[in-house]
Amino acid sequence: MHPCRSRRGRLMAAAALGLLPLALASACSGGSQAATGAEAVATPVYTSDADAPADNAALSVSTTALGKVVVNGEGFTLYMFAHDSAKPSHATCDGECALTWEPVSAQAGSVSVAGVDQRAVGEVTRSDGTKQMTYEGWPLYRYLPDQKPGDTTGQGQGGLWFAIGPDGKKVAATS
Repeated sequence: MHPCRSRRGRLMAAAALGLLPLALASACSGGSQAATGAEAVATPVYTSDADAPADNAALSVSTTALGKVVVNGEGFTLYMFAHDSAKPSHATCDGECALTWEPVSAQAGSVSVAGVDQRAVGEVTRSDGTKQMTYEGWPLYRYLPDQKPGDTTGQGQGGLWFAIGPDGKKVAATS
């Protein structure tokens, strides 16, 4: 089997398993409204909520081996890509790249942030038409090989990928 297909298969399976608890929770919620997904179109509203639990925050700050970095609501380190641009925001990691470096989705509705500048949070439209969250203009990514919250194994990959700090700049590697 071709290594890329094998990796893609593993990533797809991992993604599917990761969504299973969400699907089960949704099925058992007892609500009468069904989510329409692609039909819902809205501009995200980012609100600062430092008292919100970490799992409800879209973005927050965590201290890692690299120092303070921006993390997603599950505590995973978020990264910026040197081939992207911030002003204007432009995302270039597509196709095979996005199978390893997952674009952080800018979901419709209210999204809380904790410990980051809410004015720095935005979105960019990707080449496939989906919305990706940005911080200080930089499109945000999660490195899927990071196994647990706080991992920073994507730092410096290929000399192009860097954890993003609360100031919106790449985090320098510690020595």
